[in-house]
Amino acid sequence: QVILEESGGGMVQAGGSLKLSCAGSGETISVYSMGWFRQTPGKEREFVATISWNGGDTKYLDSVKGRFTISRDNAKNTMYLQMSSLKPEDTALYFCATSLGGVSALAGGYVHRWGQGTQVTVSS
Repeated sequence: QVILEESGGGMVQAGGSLKLSCAGSGETISVYSMGWFRQTPGKEREFVATISWNGGDTKYLDSVKGRFTISRDNAKNTMYLQMSSLKPEDTALYFCATSLGGVSALAGGYVHRWGQGTQVTVSS
């Protein structure tokens, strides 16, 4: 079974950028749709962006459109989230996930595996 490990989180000032990575091990990620979710204390986990198995289809949360870009490199068994123009409201624990469904199914919570999360903190 695939094991997912996120990296690249950290602290950044508003307007800055970060690039998150999600590396898979134990199994190829190429058969899965993948995505990024985030969660803050006291709130439900929300989808941020999803990408199809071959990168041909993507879906974004409205509030991150134009600022975040999801991508994947199946040869490296890794998915990415490039985050730009970060805002304090983007502060959260970010998780990556795989799905046997499509991008919309994953966005709706049809998750196969979760990573452990990486913290992103944006200061004003």
